[in-house]
Amino acid sequence: MAHSRRHLLRLAGLVGGWMLLESLTPPAAAAEQAPAGDLAARLSVCRPSGDPLQELLRRNREFCRVWREAERSEDPLERATLLHQGWPLHCQVRPDALAAGQRPWAAILCCADSRVGPEWIFACGSGELFEVRSAGNTAFAEGIASLEYAVAELAVPLILVMGHSGCGAVTAAMAGEPLTPLLEDLVAPIRASLRAGADLEAAVRTNAAAAAAELPRRSALLRQAVADGRLTIQPAYFDIGSGQVSLV
Repeated sequence: MAHSRRHLLRLAGLVGGWMLLESLTPPAAAAEQAPAGDLAARLSVCRPSGDPLQELLRRNREFCRVWREAERSEDPLERATLLHQGWPLHCQVRPDALAAGQRPWAAILCCADSRVGPEWIFACGSGELFEVRSAGNTAFAEGIASLEYAVAELAVPLILVMGHSGCGAVTAAMAGEPLTPLLEDLVAPIRASLRAGADLEAAVRTNAAAAAAELPRRSALLRQAVADGRLTIQPAYFDIGSGQVSLV
């Protein structure tokens, strides 16, 4: 009973601190509120003014700090409280604006793995990231078509192709054991990118780079956007343990 009471008091303190922080820290977009009738401006309130790639990396660095702090607790409820207390989400587009449209400022091609949610590790709110996810983060046809839409219709200036530590799809590709026909199709481009003697981390990085190179090769629309300077395509690697994203 005493242990339970101490646990509740500790959590109450954490939640109380979070509520105080919320009351003292206004949303980052508070000074940028747009007129109700200007939908484009209302959808862009969270759009960074500088390089979108550097903004993603900056937000990820803040996430890493909170991720490491939460790891120190052995209690899952306390870890959740610490994460939500410190999660560096600075901005959120109004729901009524999102109901009418979207204006994401980056696209992420990443794995379907449950541990690598982009909005979480880049501290982004709804409407900020255009996400395409599939096991192994390969440049599959439907994914490329989705990214074409993001660039052509939504004017997304950045595509980040992100592999991650411990990727099951890359592990399966490296193992070379028989898979179901559909899984064989999925890992085929991963196997094509493998280099002899590479460990899993190196293979994941190589696969991300290969998928990034495939996007403009297979899509004339993306290739032209890169040539015009309207689009950057960048491979990256996410380390789950540390929470850090690094460029490849």
